[in-house]
Formats: sequence, C-alpha cells, structure tokens
Amino acid sequence: MRILVTGTAGFIGFHVANRLLARGDTVVGLDSINDYYDVCVKYGRLAQAGIAKDDIKPNQLIQSSCYENYQFIQLDLVQSDEINRLFKEQSFDAICHLAAQAGVRYSLTNPHAYMHSNIIGFLNILETCRHNGVKNLAYASSSSVYGLNESLPFSTSDNVDHPISLYAASKKSNELMAHTYSHLFGIRTTGLRFFTVYGPWGRPDMALFLFVKAALEGKPIDVFNHGKMERDFTYIDDIVEGIVRVIDNPASPVIPRNPNDPSTSSAPYKIYNIGNNAPVKLMDFIEAIERKLGRKIKKNLLPLQAGDVPATYANVKDLVEDLGYKPSTSIQEGIDKFIDWYMDFFKVNV
Repeated sequence: MRILVTGTAGFIGFHVANRLLARGDTVVGLDSINDYYDVCVKYGRLAQAGIAKDDIKPNQLIQSSCYENYQFIQLDLVQSDEINRLFKEQSFDAICHLAAQAGVRYSLTNPHAYMHSNIIGFLNILETCRHNGVKNLAYASSSSVYGLNESLPFSTSDNVDHPISLYAASKKSNELMAHTYSHLFGIRTTGLRFFTVYGPWGRPDMALFLFVKAALEGKPIDVFNHGKMERDFTYIDDIVEGIVRVIDNPASPVIPRNPNDPSTSSAPYKIYNIGNNAPVKLMDFIEAIERKLGRKIKKNLLPLQAGDVPATYANVKDLVEDLGYKPSTSIQEGIDKFIDWYMDFFKVNV
C-alpha cells in the first residue's frame, strides 16, 4: 500500500513508519517538526530513517537514504492547499494520522496550539480524504477522553462526554468529526485511544523520560497524587502492532448497530482502546526503573495536577475479538529497553 503517516518525527509515528517500511509498504512521512519538546530527539528519529536534518526543506519531499520506499515532507497540517497538493500527487491508499499537539498539562497554558493542530489540522485531513477518494483513515485518539469516568476498566462503550482537559476535548472532537465524515462520505475511519505509551525514542515530556533523566543526574522526581496513581503503561511495539492491524482492517458499518455501544456505527466507523490491559501502580513503575539503574530515586510527593486522573485501565475486548491481538510486553522488559536506548542515545556512562 501507499500510506501517508503523519507525525513521523514524533514518537509513535516514527515507529509506525519503520514498521510499514520493513514490511514493504510505500510510505510518505509528514511532520511540522515543532518545538513543543527538544527537536534534537525529533531530528534523531528522522535521521534513523534516513532523513538528514540538513536536507529538510519546508513543503518539499525528501528521499530517505535508508529506504527507497520512504519520503518525508516537513509540512504543517493547517496548510490545506499544500496538503491537498500532496494527496493529489501521491494517490494514497490509506492515511495513518498520528500528528497532533500532545500533552494534557501543556493544554492548560497553551490552548490555542490544540485548536491549531488537533482541530483545524484534523479537519484538513478529513477534507482532503473526502476530495481525493481516500477511504481508509486510522487516527490517534487518547485515553484522556474518558475524563471523569470512574468505571474501570475504561470501555469504548462508556460515555465520554466529560473531558477534564482541552487536549482530551480535542481528541473527543476528532472522534465526532471522523464519524460525521464516515456517515456523509463513506470514509472508513478508525480511532485509537492510546494508553500511556512508552519505549525507545519516547517523548521527553513523558514520565519515564523525565524519571530516568533525573535519576541519572541525581535529582529528585515529581510524583503526583502522592504516588497514588495507576497507569496502563503500553510498550511502543504493542501500540504499533495494533495500529498496523487497524490499517489492514479498516472499519466497517455495524448493522444492526448496538445502540448502547458508541464505539460502533451504521457508518464505517470504529473506536478501539490500545492499552496493556494491566494497570501498574506508579510506585511500582518507579521501582522498575530503580532496578534497572541499580539506584534509588529521590521523590517529591505532590498533589494531583489539574487535568490529570488517578487511574487508567483499558478494556481491550474489541481489539482481541476483531483483530486477534492483545498487548503483552511486561513493564520491566519495556523499561529496560527504554533505558538501554536512552543511555546509548545520550552517551551516558554509569
């Protein structure tokens, strides 16, 4: 297939593109390369895929030096004319839309960035699919849409009308927008609610990255809600496997539809959770880091932050039944792999 993957300088997009390339798909990667976090990590990911920083020019396709079936373009999704031109030139079979302004806490201080990337950018993807006959769209949603929902594990049949951050609201909006385009224009849309993704090449603003960096520097870490947090930490390879299976099995209408299940529709629309289905206490997560590093980490115990939730836990029943897949990487294995990557990338000696 010829597939557009947006967000390929980002954590998940980088890994998805590499997986698709390895199996022989033709991939065009797209990213705006914004400075939300250290761009050195973004350029490092691109370099791993054969896209050199010095070769990148805005709105121009760059050929990978590692993969003959990979090209990259630096492009902001709000540039609707440029997006439409790219679609017309490439004739994509499928879109994997992972580009977004991420981060719950950042949305409290920079709300306009979320409207720019997550609403206008997503609308441009939908419109361009509509006008260029692209019928297969997989896109990133988030477990944050569950908001004030206290029923665990989180199920895609749960009501998600009470988000507690603008980031979550933007992702819920994406799901509503996707359903509209599925119903009106027959675009087969599948939303993926990711649960706390971690692993090599991860985001520097995420807990694992921050904890390991602080531990190696002998600094304390901030532990919110006094450590009484649980997260359904999901290793990156498990996330990628789920995404690829969704690309290969786009949504179909459900007839007759179950009126009590908002994750399905009589339109070709579907929502999946992708989580480890095994929540881990934050203190146990930190202890796994300590075991790998062979040292204790100093901790600042703080109250729960605004926009955050005490626990996440994914019900992945639909993922198992529809796609025959369930994430399985253990926390210790995933953390060990991340720390090995971190120490190699930053040339850390212990």
